[in-house]
Amino acid sequence: MTLNGRDHRIDFFRGLALIFIFWDHIPHNPLAELTVRNFGFSDAAEIFVFLAGYAAVLAYGKIAQRDGFIIATVKILRRAWVLYVVHIFLLAVLMGIVFFANNHVETRDLVQEMGLQYFLSNPQQALTDELLLRFKPNLMDPLPLYIVLLLGLPLVLPMLLRKAEYVVAVSLIVYLTAPQWNFSAQEGGVWFFNPLAWQFLFILGGAAAMIGQRQTTQKTRPLSRQPLFISAIIYLLVTGLIAVSWRWPQVHDALMPMWLGEAIYPISKTNLSPVRLLHFLALAYVVAKSVPHTEWLNVWLARQICRMGRYSLEVFCLGVILAPLADMLNALGGDTTTIKLFSALMGVGVMAVFAAWLEWNKRLNTPGLKPVK
Repeated sequence: MTLNGRDHRIDFFRGLALIFIFWDHIPHNPLAELTVRNFGFSDAAEIFVFLAGYAAVLAYGKIAQRDGFIIATVKILRRAWVLYVVHIFLLAVLMGIVFFANNHVETRDLVQEMGLQYFLSNPQQALTDELLLRFKPNLMDPLPLYIVLLLGLPLVLPMLLRKAEYVVAVSLIVYLTAPQWNFSAQEGGVWFFNPLAWQFLFILGGAAAMIGQRQTTQKTRPLSRQPLFISAIIYLLVTGLIAVSWRWPQVHDALMPMWLGEAIYPISKTNLSPVRLLHFLALAYVVAKSVPHTEWLNVWLARQICRMGRYSLEVFCLGVILAPLADMLNALGGDTTTIKLFSALMGVGVMAVFAAWLEWNKRLNTPGLKPVK
């Protein structure tokens, strides 16, 4: 099978996930009330990992088909090494920013908020743990997860391109046993994103890329007559009501049957609880079915978000740096609603400008491509 074409909706939703992740990591940010985590069991992390798998299989699958699996493996491992170096550099920059900001903010302890006390109390061990991907302060969890998932991609890529359903079946078995295992982290802890659980979502993203390439233009029944689509809509509505009710604990306790609460709680993010996974899959299915790949992606705002999605890892790293800076700006500005909205929107603007610069630089250094206007 040959991999062709590019679905720009993928870029759009990756960019949107980056915005949501940035907003969600600014404490007390009013715009974080608009992100997907407030209306269901999953959040932007699921979007990011699923689409990372989708994009990785498309990109490296194309290389494997053109140049062979050895070349694809070398490129994957080289990419993982680059991300490892970026992770170490990014953590050093993040610590520098947080320590600097903490000296200028009197209303709260940013070091405590970012989970950097371990470095202050045991700097030598923290540096060792950083090299082993065991020291992960707040905001730093997704990148080590992606590095591990990328390192495992060469093991499954050949079969994903031929029989994706077999890989999904094995991945499901690993996912079901994941709560019994996890990678170790600093001070006897474990990874916040258990790679053995989250690999299933990454693999599902890759399998979805394969299915998307196989689809042909056929007449289908209206969505209102498709049982799977209707079931997904109902699940999203029910879980959305539950998630909204969390804002009012008394209302939630009154409406939530005891047996249902015992069945779904706790909703683990570390081990990607089944109800979280099912919520995201329902959301992805509904969006894929109901959001057309049409001219709406040519609207100026959509183009900016798509561009951020095309450079998702670079923009994510910038967001990690901007989040504590936005928090510092909010604290220095008195934590008013105006300053919180300004810092959140300004951060997204900086991320968009950075993505535009990356694209301009790429076109400038690629023969035959015109610089972006």
